[in-house]
Amino acid sequence: MAEQELKDISIIGGGPTGLFAAFYAGMRGASARIVDALPALGGQLMALYPEKFIFDVAGFPKVLAKDLVRDMTTQALQFGSSTHLGEVVTGLRRVEDGNGTHLVLETDGGDYPSRTIVIAAGIGAFEARRLGVEGEEAFEEKGLHFKVLDPKEFQGRRVLLVGGGDSAFDWAVNLQGVAESIMLIHRRDGFRAHAATINQVHELHRQGRCDFRTFWEVKKIEGDGRVERVTIFNNKTKEEETLELDAIIPLLGFHSDLGAIKEWGLDTEKADIRVNQLMETNVTGIYAAGDITAYPGKLKLIATGAAEACIAVNNAVHYINPKAKVNPGHSSNLAIFGQKDD
Repeated sequence: MAEQELKDISIIGGGPTGLFAAFYAGMRGASARIVDALPALGGQLMALYPEKFIFDVAGFPKVLAKDLVRDMTTQALQFGSSTHLGEVVTGLRRVEDGNGTHLVLETDGGDYPSRTIVIAAGIGAFEARRLGVEGEEAFEEKGLHFKVLDPKEFQGRRVLLVGGGDSAFDWAVNLQGVAESIMLIHRRDGFRAHAATINQVHELHRQGRCDFRTFWEVKKIEGDGRVERVTIFNNKTKEEETLELDAIIPLLGFHSDLGAIKEWGLDTEKADIRVNQLMETNVTGIYAAGDITAYPGKLKLIATGAAEACIAVNNAVHYINPKAKVNPGHSSNLAIFGQKDD
């Protein structure tokens, strides 16, 4: 693998906070890269609810998560930041060579030399909860999908949704008019979704547009190379039923973990990283921003993450070059945007 060039900032996480950090690095004239374990930029927004509206982002009365990611990506990459997706962070080392002392971020895809690191990993490395059905791995992305990136993928298909949270109920509504048929099952009769969406699904069930069952679970998946049949069972009556289906979408939540990052000697609070008002961690040269940070009064919001990204990047730039101001001034006056010389 080709040796990677030394960058000013390596950003761990390609969600909204990581994307805004990349933009801010470019605005400050710092070279940056984004490293993310997911196969696409956008973090939780794309992995969990790309078709859901967000109402608390400044400047948007409402915006679809996928559209916000699209525009934040355009903004983030305008200065040439590189992206390295589908790579899991495995380690970190500090080296001294012709470039001086710097950090090397290690992933299962390569080593990335960097003067500083900004951890914007959201809830950490997260992995979808599995059904726990024997042999389910063989059907992954072959009719078994743990996330929905493009609803058109389910056009004309017979779909089984599994779960009782927002994502499961949202897709029962949003796949209407797309999928040929929709069934939603949940292992109990308590839900973690918004009441309004639950009521929508009950109404769709009443209209015969969605089969909605409680106390049902998946027992077996069958098919020749991809999902063709699914056996479900009622955990109260033990009744079983085999269905002819094209797709199963388990939406059972995620396991989150700091992964290899927890071995770096960072001051942590459960799965969060403690930072000070400069977004500095206790390890020199490492900053954090977004949902992964912990400090008194912390709010886990996209808006907060954007502000923390600004603070982290500006202080990283000052750390790299102590002559650089922490406060960049107003963007409307910056030469990098073709405005008055900064």
